[in-house]
Amino acid sequence: MVCTEEIEKILKEELSDERYLHTLGVRDCAVELAKRYNLDVKKAELAGLLHDNAKCKTNDELREIIETKLKDVNKNELKNYKTLHAPVGAYFAKTRFKIDDEEILSSIRWHTLGRVNMSLFEKIIFLADKIEKNTRDLNYRNEIIKILDENEGERGLNLALLRCFTETIKSLAQRQLYMCETTVDVYNWLLEITK
Repeated sequence: MVCTEEIEKILKEELSDERYLHTLGVRDCAVELAKRYNLDVKKAELAGLLHDNAKCKTNDELREIIETKLKDVNKNELKNYKTLHAPVGAYFAKTRFKIDDEEILSSIRWHTLGRVNMSLFEKIIFLADKIEKNTRDLNYRNEIIKILDENEGERGLNLALLRCFTETIKSLAQRQLYMCETTVDVYNWLLEITK
């Protein structure tokens, strides 16, 4: 496995300044959430650092990698270019950064769309991406943290995720962007488990 310091150095060179700042924010927020939910802090740090490692690639490069190297990407996922970096990021984490922990790889793979029956670890990485302090809206972050504070355990996490998916669906609809069926499935799943 490539050491954390080396990963940071590579990402600083390859990502835009804003994307790198976001990455550090996700790392910090992932650690914060891992502590809150008694999860492995080191794994959360790595997943947070590597979640956007493929963001430096063009959409054409991402599609090429998906078509030639990845067989588990649903064709519906290819309709929104904003999520292409997630499966490629998991692939790079494994092949380039030598991460073999399936929990880390899965959390990178699903940090954009989420999935039904997400693990606790996948949930915190997904949420960290949405509410980190460096580049995300602080009012929104505070709203999500309040949900976590007011609801115990995984229920709070599920309610926070439901809030995120509600915003995502509204945003996609307002901008008339393609909405992957997975997004709708996760939203419905979260509705069901938070009743």
